[in-house]
Amino acid sequence: MPIFEFICTDCNEPFEELVRSANAVDEVECPSCGGVHVKKMISTFASKVAGTSSSSYSSSASSCAPSGT
Repeated sequence: MPIFEFICTDCNEPFEELVRSANAVDEVECPSCGGVHVKKMISTFASKVAGTSSSSYSSSASSCAPSGT
């Protein structure tokens, strides 16, 4: 179930909504004003690769070795 970003065209509030199916996008209501005039926004996604940090995308087995050896 993807989380989509929307903006309400009645009150201009952005919000996120967990949508169970593609058909349910038409049933989304604004949590601020209850309006049904919402627009799905284009958004990007982030993913995290195990063993990497945001400053480095390479990993080294030596980083797992106990210190002092």
